[in-house]
Amino acid sequence: MATRRAVFLDVDGTYADRGIAPAGHVAAVRAARANGHLVLLCTGRPRCMVLPRLLEAGFDGVVAAAGGYVEVGGVVLRDIRFPGELADRVVRVLDSHGVVYVLEAPDVLLGPSRAEPQLRELLTTHVEQDDPDEPGASDDVLESLRTADVLTGASFGKVTVVDSPVPVPALAAEIGPEVGALPSSLPGMARAAGELYLAGVHKAAGIDVVARHLGFDRRDVIAFGDGMNDVEMLAHAGVGVAIEGAHPRVLAAADRTAPGPALEGLATAFAELGLV
Repeated sequence: MATRRAVFLDVDGTYADRGIAPAGHVAAVRAARANGHLVLLCTGRPRCMVLPRLLEAGFDGVVAAAGGYVEVGGVVLRDIRFPGELADRVVRVLDSHGVVYVLEAPDVLLGPSRAEPQLRELLTTHVEQDDPDEPGASDDVLESLRTADVLTGASFGKVTVVDSPVPVPALAAEIGPEVGALPSSLPGMARAAGELYLAGVHKAAGIDVVARHLGFDRRDVIAFGDGMNDVEMLAHAGVGVAIEGAHPRVLAAADRTAPGPALEGLATAFAELGLV
C-alpha cells in the first residue's frame, strides 16, 4: 500500500448533490478505505443534517459545522459553541432586523417561530433531493427543527442566515469581531443569505483535530471542496482539490481540480491520486 492518507470530503457540491452521492463516489470511498486510507466527511452542515444516506459509503468520521464539531469512530473530539453572552447578542441583532435564521447545534436546528413556514420550505425544497421511492430525507431534517418565540439562551455553534434585509457581513460587523461571515454553502439559497461563525473556527482547524488524534502528518492529508468555507481546508491540506467551476478564491487555494458530482469527479481524482 502507498502512504496512508486521510481524505476529507466536503458534502454539498463535492461528494453529493443536494444530499445524493453518485454511485461512483460511493464506490471510490469504499475502495479507498479498503486500501487502508481514512475517509471523512468535512461539511458546513451541523451533525444533525449529516443524514444516514450520506454515510452509506462508510466513513471514518465527520467534521461538521465547518470545523466546529469533530467526531471520529463515534467519539466526539470537538464541539465548539458560541459563548452565552455572544450567543444572546447574535440573536438580539438578528431579531432586531427581522432576519430569518437557523441556529445550528449538533443535535437540533433552532429558528424563530415567526419564520417557521419559510424555514420548513427551505429545508424541504433546497437541502435534500427526496427519492419518490424512499422515505423523505427532508422529513428527517425537519425532525431536527425546533422553533420558539424567544431564542436567547440557546446553545449553538453556527448560524445560517436564510433571508436578511441587511447584508450578512454587516450583521457580523454589528455583532462584533468575535464572528465572521460567509456566503451560504447551502444550494439554492438567495443572495440575502449567508453564514455567521465564530472567528477562528473553520474546516482546517477541524481537520487538524483529526490529524493530531490519529497521528497523521499534514502532508498526508487530502481535502476536496468547492465552497468559500473550504478555502482554509484546501490551503491547509497536503493536497487540496477544488471542484471545477468553484469561486476563484477556492481554486487559488487548491493544488489541483476535479469535476463535480454530475461527472463523478471524485472517482477520477481518487484514481489519479493513487487512493484506489
